[in-house]
Amino acid sequence: MKKSILVFLVLAISSMLFNLYKIDWNKSLFDENSIALIGVLASGCAILLIVILRLSVKISEKEK
Repeated sequence: MKKSILVFLVLAISSMLFNLYKIDWNKSLFDENSIALIGVLASGCAILLIVILRLSVKISEKEK
């Protein structure tokens, strides 16, 4: 379980970095970059959920 959480965390971080790379900072943020911004937001949500899952696994292991 720990290795799979780490793999998903690495995938979410790499997806966020890829989408940040795709944003053209010289153009309007909402017109041409909407797909990349949605990808960054989704990756951020995934990272937050994975961190919460990791903490809950640690807590459940302490209780055993």
